[in-house]
Amino acid sequence: MEIKTKLDNHDLHPHIKARMLQRGVTKEEIETTLTKGWDTDDVKPNTFGKMFVFSYNGEWEGRFFEEKEVRVYYKFINGEFVLLSAKARYGKDFSRGGNIK
Repeated sequence: MEIKTKLDNHDLHPHIKARMLQRGVTKEEIETTLTKGWDTDDVKPNTFGKMFVFSYNGEWEGRFFEEKEVRVYYKFINGEFVLLSAKARYGKDFSRGGNIK
């Protein structure tokens, strides 16, 4: 089974789009996380996760942050990639690489 690294509108369910807007996550950040991210092990059975830390150096909700950590969760249903969620945390000095909880 292959992770989809180029997303189209079909991949972004309206609920996911709403959460992306709410959390400040872009489609490009999701694609980068899926391509370059590290596996997470904070997932439920039969679900997968990737995370990536981006340089941010900007404001989010009125506060300045140096970095943004994006986590993407997905699964495979009948062999097809299904995007479940994308989350963001803003801060600095996030862990990078290998099986992050």
